[in-house]
Amino acid sequence: MGGKSTPTLPAAENKLPKEGKDAVVKKDRANLAPSNRPDASKSWTIEDSELLYRIEGWGEPYFSINAAGHVTVSPKGDRGGSLDLFDLVNALRARNLGLPLLIRFSDILQHRIERLNACFAKAIARYNYQGSYRGVFPVKCNQQRHLVEDLVKFGRPHQFGLEAGSKPELMIALAMLDTPGSLLICNGYKDQEYIETAMLATRLGQTPLIVLEQIEEVQLVIDVAKSLGISPILGVRAKLSTQGVGRWGVSSGDRAKFGLTIPEIITAVDQLRSAEMLDCLQLLHFHIGSQISSINAIKEAIQEASKIYVELAQLGANMKYLDVGGGLGVDYDGSQTNFHASKNYHLQNYANDIVAEVKEACDERQVTVPTLISESGRAIASHQSVLIFDVLSTSDVPTGSPPPLQDEEHPIIRYLWETYESITSENYQEAFHDATQFKEEALSRFNFGYLSLTQRARAERLYWACCEKILGIARQQEYVPDDMEDLEKIMASIYYINMSVFQSAPDSWAIDQLFPIMPLHRLDQEPTCRGILADLTCDSDGKIDQFIDLRDVKHVLELHPFKSGEPYYLGLFLSGAYQEIMGNLHNLFGDTNAVHIQLTPKGYQIEHVVKGDTMTEVLGYVQYDAEDLVESIRKRCEQALQEKKITIQESQRLLQTYEQSLGRYTYLSSF
Repeated sequence: MGGKSTPTLPAAENKLPKEGKDAVVKKDRANLAPSNRPDASKSWTIEDSELLYRIEGWGEPYFSINAAGHVTVSPKGDRGGSLDLFDLVNALRARNLGLPLLIRFSDILQHRIERLNACFAKAIARYNYQGSYRGVFPVKCNQQRHLVEDLVKFGRPHQFGLEAGSKPELMIALAMLDTPGSLLICNGYKDQEYIETAMLATRLGQTPLIVLEQIEEVQLVIDVAKSLGISPILGVRAKLSTQGVGRWGVSSGDRAKFGLTIPEIITAVDQLRSAEMLDCLQLLHFHIGSQISSINAIKEAIQEASKIYVELAQLGANMKYLDVGGGLGVDYDGSQTNFHASKNYHLQNYANDIVAEVKEACDERQVTVPTLISESGRAIASHQSVLIFDVLSTSDVPTGSPPPLQDEEHPIIRYLWETYESITSENYQEAFHDATQFKEEALSRFNFGYLSLTQRARAERLYWACCEKILGIARQQEYVPDDMEDLEKIMASIYYINMSVFQSAPDSWAIDQLFPIMPLHRLDQEPTCRGILADLTCDSDGKIDQFIDLRDVKHVLELHPFKSGEPYYLGLFLSGAYQEIMGNLHNLFGDTNAVHIQLTPKGYQIEHVVKGDTMTEVLGYVQYDAEDLVESIRKRCEQALQEKKITIQESQRLLQTYEQSLGRYTYLSSF
């Protein structure tokens, strides 16, 4: 089968793994080297920003930077037409849509579906595959109604279907999927009601494929089928010995949560044969995990599954479909490697390997090739939405020239001043150690009462001045010693952002998922600050301090100086899968405002506006009634009036503000 797949990318193994990073130059240090940053001798350009934020790597063909230094979006990919995201956000804010704001681009969704189908069509033609491809979208990735409606609409020319993993998702799929000939894959745990509903849907002209995930479901399906007098289309989900890679690699294998072992599959075949229903078994399904970063894992899984498929056919099952599950990766960091936040293959590689492996296995055993199914959710939905949020303020370490020495200065302060004055490119490492030691001594002496608060403040300002001077030297070095690797993070500013990580980017908090984050504007200016992002929640975990980079992860993001009174917009990209539905109400920050944008010959149109949660709505989620709350405050105001603790004007203002706030957005308003 030589030459069956286009070559994988040459940089496939170049990503530095998280394990064993101490043996290599970390990303944070590599960023300080002149070879990894734009030439400081020339003025900043948008090309420098493209390189810094790696937008061409993760954003192609949808996102780029224009001459004004603004991020642009091309929802139709390389077919033309683009929008300035900065201008779009300002236009939406003028329509009273506050930030944070989730913008969904329907055209990107359509383009992703078309691209996936085109790649499989090309692979089928290349290998003279006699079967077809029928994709399905797993509803669990994003259950939002308008998005599912768009998926069904854009998928209609390709007979694109849906996959349900629960009874509620089955209800959605049955009601929304009206494409003739499309498939409805029924996964997840099933009870009698689930199975009956799926089987009866065949009377409506739909094509549900009930996938047996647990051995107990086999007899349940047999009983329901006989009761209804319906011959269902059944599948089995196999626990492959092949395991995926990355964060979800453990979700496959013999101890996987879902699926049947090989002995259980044989038992299921025997049960169906005894019930004279073996002809109903038509599908083999497997899943080796989400976000598979290495094409080798995909190849190995397809090889194993193809062998199981042909064996089932030769056991007498009426095999027609092979569902390769999900796992098609998204290149979040643009490195094109097997790092967990990337992938070392293109979409065409993926389609080629699936088609070629299945064809080879079937040809060897003279089995008719199956209709191929994939459940690609992340790869379809991730690109279509962008979360926009603004910076509210910053917290910076003290910088600038240190205060001059005074007469009778404490020795610790003198030592710090001398350290600051003596820092050079030859001794900056030693100076860092000295400054750190003197700072610790200052804190110790303060705790024992030998240093005043004013003196401690002067010592700390001198320490930060030393760090700033040392960092400026370190950024010019080819190599930064291990013991100084956290200096950049120590000196980073905190940018307070108008969003909740727990609501809008829960995977960033829960599993350290990396998302591309960058400013939407000022990209023709050098970002001279380094920062981490802190959200609105009262939780120390409510921050983002891991960002994409070429070889690993960097812990600060290059940002522009915050200017009070001026908007500074940041965008979090590739967040269209899982984040919306998995978000939680930490501190009662609710769903964000969302808009659906579609490109038109004259620019764009707003298809849908989905208003974010109000305070009344989120309080209702936790069983508070807004009218009861208002009445409680009214009574307390009356009591305070009687006790002459508040004036009538103050009480009315409090009541009015309280009641108006309940009907407003849970996030902060600014500018």
